[in-house]
Amino acid sequence: MKMVYSNESLFLVNNIKNIIEAAGIVTFLKNEFTQGAVGEVSVFDCWPEIWVLENSDYEKALVVIANVQKLLSMDDWICNKCGEKNHASFEVCWQCQHEQA
Repeated sequence: MKMVYSNESLFLVNNIKNIIEAAGIVTFLKNEFTQGAVGEVSVFDCWPEIWVLENSDYEKALVVIANVQKLLSMDDWICNKCGEKNHASFEVCWQCQHEQA
């Protein structure tokens, strides 16, 4: 088992976990319920963590995470056809279905 992701937000960790599992990788969530121990234990030791069960899936999981983070850092775009603002993750305009140029 190897850890592939950790964050203070359980919401973000669960989101990444779901995306990794959608790629066919079996994961384990560690420290899911340790937030209440903050103060008794180091804050960083309480962050939820995603671990892959098979070491052979480690690199594949890191690629999946990198792709997610790349999408999150992209800028929104304006459709050349209708002028509508679209989220960076959209490849097609939600308003007119015109492809991103």
